Amino acid sequence: MLFCYICENIIKIFNTMTGIIIIIIIVAVIIAWFIGVQRKLVSKEELCKNAMSQIGVQQSSRWDALTALAELTKSYNEHEYNTIKDVIGQRAAITSGSNAKAADAQEDIMTSVLSRIVAVAEQYPELKANENYGKTMDSVNLYENQVRTSRMVYNDTVTAFNRIVRQFPDSIAAGIFGFREKEYLQEIPAKAEMPKMNV
Repeated sequence: MLFCYICENIIKIFNTMTGIIIIIIIVAVIIAWFIGVQRKLVSKEELCKNAMSQIGVQQSSRWDALTALAELTKSYNEHEYNTIKDVIGQRAAITSGSNAKAADAQEDIMTSVLSRIVAVAEQYPELKANENYGKTMDSVNLYENQVRTSRMVYNDTVTAFNRIVRQFPDSIAAGIFGFREKEYLQEIPAKAEMPKMNV
């Protein structure tokens, strides 16, 4: 009788211990999953920030080239030069913390400046024939292509990030940790209407 009582208690303890161990394992797996998803989201978000920062670097270089082009227009058309300088004054730095709307707004401003400069060059063939104008315009085109590439990379990284944020079950962890979908950079409609920049 005593033996049966001891055996029953051992079985109860074993069952309780097994249950506790199973619960601990389940909790550990859930915690490990949450940590894994959080690390994946942070990694993808950092890639998005890096891609936005690269856009900022390329845009800054392009701003410098546009400013140099604006200076070349000064001796040809003072009024247009002042207008261009006023528009250039609206520039803002794009950093890793910037959002898609800010980057798109800068693209709009740059497009406006470039179209004004090209219009001045069309009015003054000697400006268009200027060697410095040609070299600087080549730089603008180079930076334009680099910005375009950086924008594609950014949108690709946003796609990867948004996929994690939206897909179940990772979306649960994303919501708990406060990760939200990021906006994509938009195609700039004015770019399609831009005059050719070849000199």
